[in-house]
Amino acid sequence: MAEVGYIALMAALVLAVFGIAASMIGVRRNQMELVASGRNAVYAVGLLVLTAAVALWYSLLAMDFSVEYVATHAERALPLFYKFSSLWGGQAGSLLFWTLILSGYSVVAVAAFGRQQWELMPYAASVLLAISAFFLIVLLFAANPFKRLDFTPPDGQGLNPLLQNYWMVIHPVGLYLGFVGFSIPFAFAVAALASKRLDNQWVKAVRRWTLVPWLFLSVGILMGSMWAYAELGWGGFWAWDPVENASFLPWLTGTAFLHSMVIQEKRGMLKIWNMVLIFITFSLTIIGTFITRSGVIQSVHSFALSNIGPLFLAFIALIMLGFLYLLFERLPLLRSENELDSMRSREFAFLLNNLVFLIITFATLLGTIFPMLTELLGSTKIAVSAPFFNKVNGPIFLALLVLMGVGPLLGWRRSSDESLVRNFTVPVATMPVAVVVAYLLGARGPAPLVGLAVCAFVTATIVQEFVRGAQARRQATGEGWGTALLRITQRNQRRYGGYTGHLGVILMALGIIGATFFQAEGQANLAIGQSLAIRDYTLVYRGLSQVEANNHTVIAGRVDVIKGSRVVGAVEPHRNIYRKNPDQPTSEVGIMVRPLEDLYVVLAGWEDNGRTASFKVYVNPLISWLWLGGLVLVLGTFISLWPQVQAGERRAVAVPGALPGAAR
Repeated sequence: MAEVGYIALMAALVLAVFGIAASMIGVRRNQMELVASGRNAVYAVGLLVLTAAVALWYSLLAMDFSVEYVATHAERALPLFYKFSSLWGGQAGSLLFWTLILSGYSVVAVAAFGRQQWELMPYAASVLLAISAFFLIVLLFAANPFKRLDFTPPDGQGLNPLLQNYWMVIHPVGLYLGFVGFSIPFAFAVAALASKRLDNQWVKAVRRWTLVPWLFLSVGILMGSMWAYAELGWGGFWAWDPVENASFLPWLTGTAFLHSMVIQEKRGMLKIWNMVLIFITFSLTIIGTFITRSGVIQSVHSFALSNIGPLFLAFIALIMLGFLYLLFERLPLLRSENELDSMRSREFAFLLNNLVFLIITFATLLGTIFPMLTELLGSTKIAVSAPFFNKVNGPIFLALLVLMGVGPLLGWRRSSDESLVRNFTVPVATMPVAVVVAYLLGARGPAPLVGLAVCAFVTATIVQEFVRGAQARRQATGEGWGTALLRITQRNQRRYGGYTGHLGVILMALGIIGATFFQAEGQANLAIGQSLAIRDYTLVYRGLSQVEANNHTVIAGRVDVIKGSRVVGAVEPHRNIYRKNPDQPTSEVGIMVRPLEDLYVVLAGWEDNGRTASFKVYVNPLISWLWLGGLVLVLGTFISLWPQVQAGERRAVAVPGALPGAAR
């Protein structure tokens, strides 16, 4: 099977190169047969990459330890679930998984758009095949997942203990689906430039193809935060780790792109800006893959130092030069159809929103690559940590929340004085009320109070928009409030889906404010029967237990939780000690989830066979609102994505008999 997989990758590379040539020659010479061959090459490459992935999966499940990748990332005692996920648990396998998802996206895009966007598809297919060809080159010549060992060991080294967690099985899949999915809108942007079809059609065509990977990336980041929260045992959910940042950077620019697309669709503005944004977003996915796979930056998530770095740097440089050349060649064709009429307009708020996203992106990228820069300029690698990112990005995120609330209150083109007063009165009035209520509930400090006031402002804006829309609907139809809310959402899914997503962001912001500014922390060495008090909780240590699992030993401490005068439950924080990697124990946190706070208990160590144990304890206010906000964000995205067909709508399908303007 290893030989089958390697041959499949070689054949896929040959067909990818053929498909690029066939598509480009066919579109230049207006030869539909060659264009069709290029399109079929996408399907063939997808099938061959799938064959290679199945071959590696088979090798992992069959425990073929003659394959180096299997020997270093699996073991006989590894649960089946983790044998399957080992495909993306190492460098070579994860790059194959990247290529597999790209091939899948490419096949679906070509099948979906082959007849609707036939002027763009030859160019888009060429771009997608070129990206696939790059990763196939990396797999064949720098990170071969099918490399054989000179001998066959009796067992493998096992999967990294940190990856033996259910969140790390599904979290990388979400990230990959997000990262790779941005290749589709990038390919269509390049296709629009190459074909000179620079109206708004390409933006409309890729809206859902941008929203879907953005959703996957959002979910992947959220699941990664849950893994960090439950697994690493430090009481938090986001440490501004380089690999965390690598996933966050394209999310920032992708979010900016989703917002600025609206302006191009409605007003024909920001055409150059949108081209640049999707280019930056795609480039950041490649840079993020380079950071996490090359080992140039140290992280708990990253892989070991490897020789794939030069290939990635060359590819990034090639993308940049090629895209910038096309962009400058087409600048005269990218003129805006309208100009900005007023700073008191929704267009200006969207533009400010984009600028703030890019400022956060730049600050995060600079902090992430700062160790590399200092090593290049001197002899010492200097890393920046979470305090830098919090101090720099915290106020900028606050400004972003303000703009989230201001944007819906402004009209398109220009807002009159009367509309400004009418729209801003209620949301602004909620801010001092929120501050007073928060202060009475015990919140102190200017930073959290300002943050809570801004959250109240944005929430009031969203509620006001829903109420006004439903009220207008009720006056026109006589429907009840529930029916009216449902109908306005159905009739304008993008708008109200966006508002729902914004509400999710506010819930997440409240969770972040609560866990950041109001966290309580305690630590103690306890003998059996002794207790630790923190806030209004009392924790009583009841002893250790030891259980043998498939490939590790579970050592758990039982802790009774008392609130007030009654026992409200128990938690069992534990440590997993893996037989193949005893020097890499993992911490499984004991968490008691309550509506307003989490009680978070870490087993830090033990002595005398568990007669005494050391615990770290945190009380994290509102942290569950972070996860709830993520669910609301997903709901809002689904509302925006849900297909909507107007009554009497007819779908026109163009059947290409030629390629008009192909020789331009």
